[in-house]
Amino acid sequence: EVKVKSSWAGMYEYNTVDQNAIIDFHPELSNVLMINGFSGHGLQQSPSAGRAGAELLSQHGFKSLDLSIFSFDRLIDGKPVFEE
Repeated sequence: EVKVKSSWAGMYEYNTVDQNAIIDFHPELSNVLMINGFSGHGLQQSPSAGRAGAELLSQHGFKSLDLSIFSFDRLIDGKPVFEE
């Protein structure tokens, strides 16, 4: 007989292209800043993502951390970012 010892259920939110975050303005909606797709890593990455978003809004670019690898353009250009 097999019995369940543990289980987990929840929403796993990420983009389906490369399963990484998006930190960028939407390419067609210039007043929409997207900071999403972190799934289970959101709590870990939220301080740097928040800073990146603030820099994009106030300084029109990344200043303290270059997070351009998470741009929306990588999805449009077909250049996904995969962890090694």
